[in-house]
Amino acid sequence: MSRMITLAAAIGVSAVMTAGAAYAGDAESCKKVRLSDVGWTDITATTGVASVLLTALGYEPEVIQLSVPVTYASLKNNDLDVFLGNWMPSMANDIKDYAADGSVETISVNLTGPMYGIVVPNYVAEAGVKTLTDLGKFKDKFGAKIYGIEAGNDGNRIILDMIKNPADNLEGFELVESSEAGMLTQAEQAMKDNQWIAFLGWTPHPVMGEMKITYLDGMGDSGFGPATVSTNVRKGYVAECPNVGKFISNLKFDLPMENAMMDAILKGGAANDVAKEWLKANPDAPTKWLDGVTTFDGGDASAAVKAALAS
Repeated sequence: MSRMITLAAAIGVSAVMTAGAAYAGDAESCKKVRLSDVGWTDITATTGVASVLLTALGYEPEVIQLSVPVTYASLKNNDLDVFLGNWMPSMANDIKDYAADGSVETISVNLTGPMYGIVVPNYVAEAGVKTLTDLGKFKDKFGAKIYGIEAGNDGNRIILDMIKNPADNLEGFELVESSEAGMLTQAEQAMKDNQWIAFLGWTPHPVMGEMKITYLDGMGDSGFGPATVSTNVRKGYVAECPNVGKFISNLKFDLPMENAMMDAILKGGAANDVAKEWLKANPDAPTKWLDGVTTFDGGDASAAVKAALAS
């Protein structure tokens, strides 16, 4: 903009642009919103919340089950729009190349306060296993195994790197890859029998939150430890679809909310049904997420959500 434009004119242009942003909605190409669900219950829950609200706003959410590596490749290739599950710093290696070339953008932190790392039952910690290197001192009692989740997961990769690192004292250990549910079944059975087990743990999680477990210290800069969860989008998504981009960037969750929804999902509830019930029980929650947002066609977002939750 030329410096010759007067302040009054600039203010006028700004007002018009602001009004347009508030009431114009998004282009037709933005109506379908493609989100990745990598199969972790917390991301299934938050993606369910996003899907229910997007539908209420007149968008067409499409949730696609993808692994972490395929999620980032799909964002880069414009085959995906949104991922709500960028756990950091453990996923730093997963995202670094895409962040470096600008093909994947981080637009917000949607959760603070989680933990992530290798855990053992409290009775194992009390017997002397308090740090990562302590695992190797009791290799036989652990059966030389650490239990993880699905192949390609960032946590599994970190554990594999630890096994290869002589300083971590894990020579001879193997990583047992499974689903989240499979790993938890193994852990619950071992703890029921007072057996020694080490497995990948994280919070929020309603099952792990109830388990008597200890996070091991001595993780260094591996990526394990206190975490944040961020929201990723494909390059240029917020500029291309500013209304839905604003909504996605507004999404912020908390540990009690996620724990409640994860518990219902793990008990068999469908993610969208669980999300809708939670939103009905917490009708004020969407207020901050809808700040500066309209429906797809420019209507009242709050009214549309209220109507959708009442049905």
